[in-house]
Amino acid sequence: MAEQGYARPEMLTTTEWLATHLHDANLRILDCDNRDAYRRAHIPGAITFRGHHYLKEEEGALHIMGPEKFAETMSALGIGDETLVIAYDSFSGLYAARFWWALNYYGHTQVKVLNGGWDKWLAEGRSITNETPRPAKATFTAHPHEELIARADYVRDAIGKPTCTILDVRADDEWTGANKRGTKRGGRVPGAIHLEWLNYVDSKTKEFKPAAELRAMFQQAGVVPEREVITY
Repeated sequence: MAEQGYARPEMLTTTEWLATHLHDANLRILDCDNRDAYRRAHIPGAITFRGHHYLKEEEGALHIMGPEKFAETMSALGIGDETLVIAYDSFSGLYAARFWWALNYYGHTQVKVLNGGWDKWLAEGRSITNETPRPAKATFTAHPHEELIARADYVRDAIGKPTCTILDVRADDEWTGANKRGTKRGGRVPGAIHLEWLNYVDSKTKEFKPAAELRAMFQQAGVVPEREVITY
């Protein structure tokens, strides 16, 4: 990914790389689509999870699982402290990136998002299967990194700060308040900048756009590297 000019190319991997490393002993591939899609077909060796959100099990919970439950879940998936994880989906990276963040929040940085995901893998005619692997249980240790979360008070204090940008990446109708997504009020955080997350992905290949294009897009929107950025 380095040729794309990304500041952190290690966050992504390519279909070419994955195709040549499918059988690496210390690799775990996670299909982040729903179970029905997984059962139809997936990348060989990929496992799946019961949901996209990795949330607490209580109905309506909005927060990530606690450390003990998360560690237990990852261990059952065969993801240990030294495991390299490749996450992919067919939603332009939405759910794979969410899983990437969840692992990073709990201190596991050995994780990459498959650039282009399932769409690119399938378009290239690469190997697929409907067999479900049974990985051996591993040992995962959860180390929460609270600095990766901006909680409500933190965001409230950041409103209007010249050193901070609040970036709303939701859909246009959520930004305007027309779509409340089941909440009591529609709208946005005061002072936020809007740039929907789908703008970051090539609509044909489902790959993230090159760094130069992303930088120009952010610059035009007013998102600059000199400021702290809070996304929601």
